[in-house]
Amino acid sequence: MKASSHASRGIRRLAVALAAGLVLGGLTGCGDRDSAALSHPESDGGRPRIVATTTMLADLVRTLAGEDFAVASLMAPGVDPHTYEMPARAIALIRGADAVIYNGHLLEGKIPDLLAPLASQGKHVLAVAESLPAESLIHPDGDFAGHADPHVWGDVRLWKSAIAPVADILKKLRPDRADAIAARAAAYAGELDALDAWIRQQIASLPEANRLIMTSHDAFGYFGRAYGIDVIGVQGISTATEAGLADIVGAVDLIRQRGVRAIFVESSVSRAVIERIARDAGVSVGGELYSDSTGPAGNPVTIGGETWDAGTYIGMMRHNVSVIVEALR
Repeated sequence: MKASSHASRGIRRLAVALAAGLVLGGLTGCGDRDSAALSHPESDGGRPRIVATTTMLADLVRTLAGEDFAVASLMAPGVDPHTYEMPARAIALIRGADAVIYNGHLLEGKIPDLLAPLASQGKHVLAVAESLPAESLIHPDGDFAGHADPHVWGDVRLWKSAIAPVADILKKLRPDRADAIAARAAAYAGELDALDAWIRQQIASLPEANRLIMTSHDAFGYFGRAYGIDVIGVQGISTATEAGLADIVGAVDLIRQRGVRAIFVESSVSRAVIERIARDAGVSVGGELYSDSTGPAGNPVTIGGETWDAGTYIGMMRHNVSVIVEALR
C-alpha cells in the first residue's frame, strides 16, 4: 500500500504479470467482457481505420476524428488494461488499422511489443503518454525500468496535451480534412478547459482536512497532484500485483490514523479488498470510481442539472469528481 500527494509520492515498483504467449502467433481470449469492443466498424466507407487501446483514448480519437475516420476501441468499458489479455481476433483488427494509438508506460503491459513491428512497416503507432513532456509526468521512486506513472488522464490539463499528437496523426492520414480536424481539436480543448475549471471549483468546496481518498490501486496520482488531493492506492500503480495482508492491515491503520472519511471501489478492479478494508476500519465505501476505463456508453450521469455520458472521458471525470466530493464533504 502506498500513499501519494501533489507534493510528494512514493510508489512501489510495477510488476507486470500478463499471460505468456502475447505474440502474433498465439493469443488467448478472456471472455466477452474484454472483447466486446472488438468488431470492425460496420462500414468504413474507405475511411482510414484507427484502433485505440483504452476507452479513454477511443473517446479522444472519436472526438477528433468525427465522421472522417472509422475508429475502434480494443478494450470494452470496465476492462482493466493492466491485466488485459488480447483475444486472437484483435490481431486482425490491429493489422487492418492505418494507425494504432495506445497509452504506453506499461499501462497495457506487453501490447507495445506487438505494435513495434507495425511501426517498422510504416503504420502510424502512437504512445500518447510517452509523447508528453517527461517533466510533466510522475516518475515513481526506485527502479521502474524508465517508465512513468501511466494514468495521465487524471489531470485534465495534461490530457489536453494529448490532443495535439493524436490530431497530427489524423491529419497525416487525411490531409484533405486537416482544417476540420484542427477545428474539432480546438473545440475539444475548450471543453477540457471548462472541465478542468469545474473540477477545481468542486474540490475547492471541500475542507482541506477532508481532501484524502483511498482507492483500490494508485490510478489517481495525477488527479491528486493536479487538484490538491492526497491519494492512497492500496495496490500501487498496477492491478497486476495483488494486495497482501500487510497492505490491508496498513490501509486500515492509515485510515484510523488520518481519519479517512470514505474509501472508493473502482469499476475495473475487484471490490473485495476495498470492501474488506472498509469493514475492518469501520469506514464507509464512498462509491464507485472509473479509474482505468470509462463507464459503458450511453450511461447518463446528471450533475447540477446537466446530463453527461459516463462512456465519455468528460462524463467519466464529472462522475468521479461528483462521487468524491459528495463522500468527502
